[in-house]
Amino acid sequence: MGALLGVLPFLAYTTIFLLVPTLIVVIGACLDGNNRLTLGNLSALAQPQIASAFMHSVVLSAVTALLGAVFGALLAYAVSTAREGGPLRRMITSLCGVLAQFGGVTLAFAFIATVGFQGFLTLWLQKIGIDLAGSTWLFEPDKGLILVYTYFQIPLMLIVFLPAVEGLRPQWREAAESLGGSTWHYWRHVAGPILAPSFIGAMLLLFTNAFSAYATAAALISQGSPIIPLQIGGTLSSEVILGQENIGKAMALGMVAIVAVVMTLYAVLERRTTRWLGR
Repeated sequence: MGALLGVLPFLAYTTIFLLVPTLIVVIGACLDGNNRLTLGNLSALAQPQIASAFMHSVVLSAVTALLGAVFGALLAYAVSTAREGGPLRRMITSLCGVLAQFGGVTLAFAFIATVGFQGFLTLWLQKIGIDLAGSTWLFEPDKGLILVYTYFQIPLMLIVFLPAVEGLRPQWREAAESLGGSTWHYWRHVAGPILAPSFIGAMLLLFTNAFSAYATAAALISQGSPIIPLQIGGTLSSEVILGQENIGKAMALGMVAIVAVVMTLYAVLERRTTRWLGR
């Protein structure tokens, strides 16, 4: 009974902030403006602008997840070689913990103040003949959003992937070297296969992180809705086209379905990683 009471706050939190909103989305996606059952909201997902927004979101999330995973994994390995408990290691991990949560409007403002039209780096580069002010690349989803999203994906990858890198045992490398294996052989046949499930799982987590991001994109992109979170926001806040709230819920249901598939794969890979590393 005591254990049940201890878990009640978590169950209440999950119910209020996860189960209830999901239930509202599912029910709303199947109702029309008169609260009658309909499949019209779900069929609207095939509209070109909505399908294009889903595609752009998937591509944006996949690209930034891959970039964040690669550079974050390299940084995690570099940090793992530092002295355990040393000041450098503590400083980098603490900094990544902060940067991984540094998102939303604050992150968008930081980039605008740095490389925007009147950003301090833009103005400084103008003095040496490099002009960034004539380009709108920061406000384009295929350029600016990739850079901004990758910025918070890399530190998140370090936090998620560092425990797996630290789980590599020195005896495995010594055994490979004693058998005549080179560094390439060690990473190709020993460390690589062991870290692969954790790396792919972390990359899936980064995909979900980018796929659900809204505030940063909303602050950078003022015209159009090229990604699905902005499409959903438009259906809920538009004063031009009314009665689109349930279509927004249908789009949210599509996002929930994609995230559910990705997180299921992540859970499977995480269990395999735990088994390999003996945790």
